[in-house]
Amino acid sequence: MRGEPVVTTALVIVLVTLLLSAWILSIANRLDRLHVRTDAAWAALDAALARRAVVTRALLDPALSMAASRAESASRSERELAENELSGLLGALDRSSLAPALAFELADAEERVVLARRVHNDAVRDTLLQRRRRIVRWLRLSGTAPQPSYFEIAEPTAPSDAVMLTPRPSARVVLMDASGRVLLFHGFDPARPQELFWFTVGGGVENGEELRDAAVREAFEETGLKLAPESLVGPVWRRRAVFSFDGETFDAEEWFFYAAVDGDLVIDTSGFNDVEETTISGYRWWSAAELESTEDTVYPVQLAELLPELATGDWDGETRTVR
Repeated sequence: MRGEPVVTTALVIVLVTLLLSAWILSIANRLDRLHVRTDAAWAALDAALARRAVVTRALLDPALSMAASRAESASRSERELAENELSGLLGALDRSSLAPALAFELADAEERVVLARRVHNDAVRDTLLQRRRRIVRWLRLSGTAPQPSYFEIAEPTAPSDAVMLTPRPSARVVLMDASGRVLLFHGFDPARPQELFWFTVGGGVENGEELRDAAVREAFEETGLKLAPESLVGPVWRRRAVFSFDGETFDAEEWFFYAAVDGDLVIDTSGFNDVEETTISGYRWWSAAELESTEDTVYPVQLAELLPELATGDWDGETRTVR
């Protein structure tokens, strides 16, 4: 009789283990399917972009043909910018002068790009959400599969409309503490609140404002820290990006300065404007190792790679292009 409780306990443990294993296996299988879906979505987007390039060259416009070729041959890191440049040229094209069949084919190719991009980014979103689950991170269920990334390309309201990009120069600050950690804010696009990302201190440059002055002002408004203009190193990096925020598409040119602070910095966000109050959910200090291992979306994408070199304080005076 005494052995019965032991047997019962053993059976319960076996049953719980089997159920837990089945649950973990289902999560791993779902993650694998999501990665397959993301790869397939990228292949479809790549094919749609390639078709747009072929149709563009059929227009026999030298400038458009060169832009299409640059977009086709661009590396993955430069592809977004190259495709957006092509979109801008196509948006300015007078389509009334085209043969009806060619105009229809171009519009169809552009529409397929729009649809393929949406499908791709939806797949990336779902995959990233799954990869960020605690059980996935704790058990490393994502294995060696690379982390997928969104493809940000300007999207007109209708394929035949001109692509309207709002220029947005901005000054940003890579603010680091004595331990070599960088301060990042956590926020989201109001149009896509489920897609969270981390980003550096900084913001848009006002009319007539110098980059360094804008960086000092933004740092004070967002952190409460009063930086001396001469304490900023740089701009050390330059980043071009096209992104959408609250339904508006921006052609952003970001200039990054480096600043080091000693001691414990108390972050004061009372200077946030209404948009920042609404869309920034928090902040934290990140080490390069933490950035390297995180599944979260971080901008600039190369921050983890470039941070150790920047922390040495040995800047050669050259502004480096980053993504």
